[in-house]
Amino acid sequence: MSKVRVLFVCLGNICRSPMAEAVFRARVAQRGLADRIEVASTGTGHWNLGQPPHRGTQRILQERGYSFDGMRAKKLPASEILTYDYIVAMDRSNVEDLVAMGVPRERIRMLTDYVPGKEGQDVPDPYYTGNFEEVYELVDAGVDRLLDEIASSPNPSASTTSR
Repeated sequence: MSKVRVLFVCLGNICRSPMAEAVFRARVAQRGLADRIEVASTGTGHWNLGQPPHRGTQRILQERGYSFDGMRAKKLPASEILTYDYIVAMDRSNVEDLVAMGVPRERIRMLTDYVPGKEGQDVPDPYYTGNFEEVYELVDAGVDRLLDEIASSPNPSASTTSR
């Protein structure tokens, strides 16, 4: 059985998507699903390539015991993005950037689609707002429901790649 591949996407890959990647990876491990699920993150912009997560993201992750060792900002090409079963964007601008790169809109989900009462809303970019706590709360809620969906699906990769 091949692994289900999950990709979190934000603008610079230093704030929101690496936070989601770190939290989701830990939750996957806690549920004993690391042999079934692979997780990564990417940005749609190139400004931060090679940089570690933003110090605000690092602080939030450290305070809560999440590892971000080895994480560096990257921008994957559409051809690689399309190899993921779940492509999870942080905001509508990320969705539009992905579509412009050639990723079909129907393959993209918003993280807030997994947060009851917040469906379709943007995860605010803390690079501009400074509110890393708000981002963590949305990530915390969203990744659990995403993981529930993946874990309960008998063949998750088959159901998402055909969308």
